Amino acid sequence: MFRAITTTTIGILFSAAIWGTSSGKASNDASKDSPSEFPAQVERLDPAANAILPQHPTWHRVATGFTWVEGPVWIHSGHLMFADIPSNSIRKAEPNGSVSLWLQPSGYRGQEPYGGKEPGTNGMTLDPKGRLTVAGHAARNIMRFESMDPHGAVTILADSYKGQKLNSPNDLVYAHDGSLYFTDPPYGLRTQSDNDPQKELKINGVYRVPHALTQKPGAAPDRNALQLLVSDLQRPNGIALSPDNKWLYVSNTDPKKWMRYPVKSDGTLGPGGVFLDASNDHRAGSPDGMKLDTQGNIYSSGPGGVWIISPEGKHLATLLTAKNTANVAWGGPDGKTLYATTTDSVFSIRLNIKGIEP
Repeated sequence: MFRAITTTTIGILFSAAIWGTSSGKASNDASKDSPSEFPAQVERLDPAANAILPQHPTWHRVATGFTWVEGPVWIHSGHLMFADIPSNSIRKAEPNGSVSLWLQPSGYRGQEPYGGKEPGTNGMTLDPKGRLTVAGHAARNIMRFESMDPHGAVTILADSYKGQKLNSPNDLVYAHDGSLYFTDPPYGLRTQSDNDPQKELKINGVYRVPHALTQKPGAAPDRNALQLLVSDLQRPNGIALSPDNKWLYVSNTDPKKWMRYPVKSDGTLGPGGVFLDASNDHRAGSPDGMKLDTQGNIYSSGPGGVWIISPEGKHLATLLTAKNTANVAWGGPDGKTLYATTTDSVFSIRLNIKGIEP
C-alpha cells in the first residue's frame, strides 16, 4: 500500500486575528502560543491523493478560543459562519481576520439554564436562494433565516415527526429538487443518550423535507409531509449528496462508518450499505460532518482528522489534526479552500480541487 506521512510548509503568511470566546467577547490580539499558519501533516494512502493535495499544504488558523465549533458554511457575500455549540452562538468570520458574534442564543432559548453540554445550533447550509438553513440541535428543529439579519424572520421547516418532537437535528443538505435531508441523533439533548427523559422518538433517524425550498416564509412546517428515510443507524451525523444527487452519504459516529444510499426519482432512498468502515481505527475522532468536491470525492471528519475518500469508497488520505474535527466546508473566492472546525478552532487549507458549495 502507498503510505506516507508528509510535513510541509509554504511561506505565505496568514493575517487572521484571533477572536472569540465563549462569552461572546472578541480580541484581535494575535496568539503568542501557536502560529497562525503551520505545515499540514498528511497521511497519503493512495497516489490519487496527489491530484487533490498540494505538495506543500498548510493549515491557516481562522479563529480560536472556543469550546466545540461546528457547522461551517461559506456565505456568498464572502465570509464564513460557524457555530460554537457550548456557548449557544453562531459566529461570523471575515476575510480580514475579524470574528464577531452573529447570534446568541442560537439554539436553546429557555429561561432556566440548559443543563446539558450543547445548548446551541449545529450544522448549517444555504438553500438555492441563498437563505441560511440551520440544524437547531438543542432547539430541536430545522430553521431557515429569511435574511442575513439574525433577528429577522425565521421559518421552521421541521420540528416533529408523527406528533413527537425531533431529537436534535444535527446536519443537513439540500437536493437539486429543493428538498432537504437531515440527520437527527440525540447529541443536542441534555444527556445525549437514547434514555434522555426529553427524547420522544425511539429512533435516531434520517429525514427528508420534500418541499423545503418552496415553503412560504413564516408558514408552519408541513408536519405530515416529513419523511423518515433511515431508522436503523445508532448515531447518524454528517450528511451529503453526490454531485449528480444519485447518492446520499450519511456518517455514523458510533460505530465509526460511512453509509451510502441510492436516491430514487421521488427523493426517497433505496437500500443502503456500508460505504467505508473505520471501526478498527482507534484514533481520536469519528465520522461526522462531510462535504464533496466536484469530482465526487468525500471530505469528512474521521479518526485522526479529515478523511479524503474516493467516490468508490477508497480512503485516499487523511489531513491529520491535533484535536478532533467536527465538520468541514468549502469556500473562498474560487471554492478551493476547505474549512475545518476542529474542537476549539477553525482552520482552512488550500487544495487543488474545487468543492461543492451550497
